[in-house]
Amino acid sequence: MILVTGATGKLGRLVIEELLKKVPASQVIAAVRNPEKAAGLAALGVQVRKADYSHPETLGEAFNGAEKVLLISSSEVGQRASQHKAVVEAAKKAGVRLLAYTSILHADRSRMALAAEHKATEELIRASGLPYVFLRNGWYTENYTENLGPALAHGALVGCAGEGRIAAATRADYAAAAVAVLTGSGHENKVYELAGDKAFTMAELAAEVSRKAGRTIAYNNLAPEQYRGVLEGAGVPRPFAAVLADSDVGASRGELNESSGDLRRLIGRPTTPLADAVAVAFKR
Repeated sequence: MILVTGATGKLGRLVIEELLKKVPASQVIAAVRNPEKAAGLAALGVQVRKADYSHPETLGEAFNGAEKVLLISSSEVGQRASQHKAVVEAAKKAGVRLLAYTSILHADRSRMALAAEHKATEELIRASGLPYVFLRNGWYTENYTENLGPALAHGALVGCAGEGRIAAATRADYAAAAVAVLTGSGHENKVYELAGDKAFTMAELAAEVSRKAGRTIAYNNLAPEQYRGVLEGAGVPRPFAAVLADSDVGASRGELNESSGDLRRLIGRPTTPLADAVAVAFKR
């Protein structure tokens, strides 16, 4: 039995879809906070179980019979460490044979604020004694392509990443890597630095958006405090605006760039090119 946490999230759904191409639905468990939102998965024959990171009492029954678990990191920044601890403890009690975790690129050495909770979770998993796989996902291309509206409206992308190169890949690429690990063998206690084949700068992203839009979309590089102000002005809560600006600063230092090729090797194909990802965004 393979259990996927956060199965109704954007990444989780893609993982389930990919899993169903390789294993029977009866062997897949979708662990979700709200089972009602997983009715579509249940209709496919997937076992849907309630599992709330913030309510450890729901996790024991949810993990019963699971042999492999994909812990998709919580979206609640600031609460991840305690939530992930509950999952790790439940996995250990259930006798899980492999715990895969969606971490962040260079989690053990990144200076980005987002990396701290991922590093803590990796340390917790190692200490648990469970066989593990760390899927250190780089940036999602969708972090940019799903939010192009303001750039198209104002004729510019904004940020503070400077000329830092970002080796992003699509969620589908990362989902395929997770499934390769969950359905394959020989991955125990491995750490994979997962990133797109070809890194790009924000200026290069703007150029690609310009090609698809048929008009010039510039990239305006701001000071970090200016970028935070822009984000807050757009309605982003101050703490999260600070995290986003900090991530851009990390990108400017090269912390979102990686050329290991781990992602390409796991999925057995090239990662999705930036041009293709931008083209998909324009079709929506």
